[in-house]
Amino acid sequence: MRRILLLLLILLNISAVAFNKADTVLVYKFNIKEQIAPSVWRQTKIVFENAREMEADLILIHMNTYGGTVVDADSIRTKILNSDIPVWVFIDNNAASAGALISIAADSIYMRPGANIGAATVVDQSGTEASDKMQSYFRSIMRSTAQSHGKDTIITENDTIIKWFRDPKIAEAMVDDYVYIPGIIDTGKVLTLTASEAMELGFCEGIVSNVDELLQKANINNYVIKEFVPTTIDKIIGFLTHPLVSGVLIMAILGGVYFEMQTPGIGFPLAVALLASIGYFAPLYIEGLAENWEIMLFIIGLILIAVEIFVIPGFGVAGAAGISLTIAGLTLSLIGNVRFNFEMVESSAIISALLTVTVSIFMGLVMAIWLSKLAFTASRGAFHNLSLNSTQQLSEGFISFNTNQFKMVGKNGTAHTILRPSGKVNVEGEIWDAKSLEGFIDKDEKITVLRHESGQLYVEKSSTD
Repeated sequence: MRRILLLLLILLNISAVAFNKADTVLVYKFNIKEQIAPSVWRQTKIVFENAREMEADLILIHMNTYGGTVVDADSIRTKILNSDIPVWVFIDNNAASAGALISIAADSIYMRPGANIGAATVVDQSGTEASDKMQSYFRSIMRSTAQSHGKDTIITENDTIIKWFRDPKIAEAMVDDYVYIPGIIDTGKVLTLTASEAMELGFCEGIVSNVDELLQKANINNYVIKEFVPTTIDKIIGFLTHPLVSGVLIMAILGGVYFEMQTPGIGFPLAVALLASIGYFAPLYIEGLAENWEIMLFIIGLILIAVEIFVIPGFGVAGAAGISLTIAGLTLSLIGNVRFNFEMVESSAIISALLTVTVSIFMGLVMAIWLSKLAFTASRGAFHNLSLNSTQQLSEGFISFNTNQFKMVGKNGTAHTILRPSGKVNVEGEIWDAKSLEGFIDKDEKITVLRHESGQLYVEKSSTD
């Protein structure tokens, strides 16, 4: 009897544990507390894949951002709209511009007291409003995103009223300062909503102070939160794609190539240039900015420059083409174009990338010249022992040729090789470079030295046997 009771207790305990486990909501939290950029889009893809694999019940984006790039925000928006797992957003202070678009795409929006959402006018990196073409595109994205959450159709005796769950006109007013909504926004102003205003207008499901309060307000009491933590690789990629770091890497590439050309053989400067090239292109390639053809432009440009320097004398087409392709490869890798399609790339973004590259190249060249002088200065350079800084003076007995050639004038010898008209001659058992004043002289024919010049003897056929 005791065994039966014990078995029943065990079964009841297992059932209770299984029930509690099944009733537990798995929340996968993703922090977006930085500028919306390729690195955030890359992390978003990882988050959604992880959530699917762990069978998460809810993806919660903890947001605090002032905006970012339109292309990456649109990609994140699309990912949210196509997600089988519900996506909620908790706006912790700010969801401006690109952050507003991402928030509106979510199934539910919660905001902290004092938080804001809106101000989604598209601007370039200098803060100037983008072209009307870009504004029009972003307005349509905001409208369609709001409309994706559905509407209610209310039929009255006199009219049919359509009520959107998230009014697309309000979403558009966050972008366009020409939109007029009575009692909400006047023309000449871009709409930004406070937490209470957003809740009143259907752009917020609740005002909460933290994530736990959010879940409780949504009647989720039994939950487990797992947070996405960027790996070291993610952090390194984010660091390397920063514009300032990209500029430094370009300087390192140019400096390494410059120092390598100043020293014989293949050594440390070339290794620095190669590592800097990998550090520049690899994260941009992973983030989807640098494409194969853009990297090839850079490589072909370097090859043409090398050909111009080491093969072709002077400076011509190869050198100019090499410089152009190198700059093009570096610049295009910083721009979010899709293959040869630049439709969604603002001219200001192209100018900004070009300035980053050209200024970095100029600074790299200046730094390379300055450092080379500093490092190899005879008295104080760190590597002065590696360079030749002494001068061999004529007064000290140093000359640039063998003085014994003076004594060869008037002497007879034989042609050590065929002279056509240059070759070598043997005079008193010593081999000398020589040039025939008569043209062809066959090997072993007797010669007479007439004069010497620039380390070379000038000879003719000997008239004596």
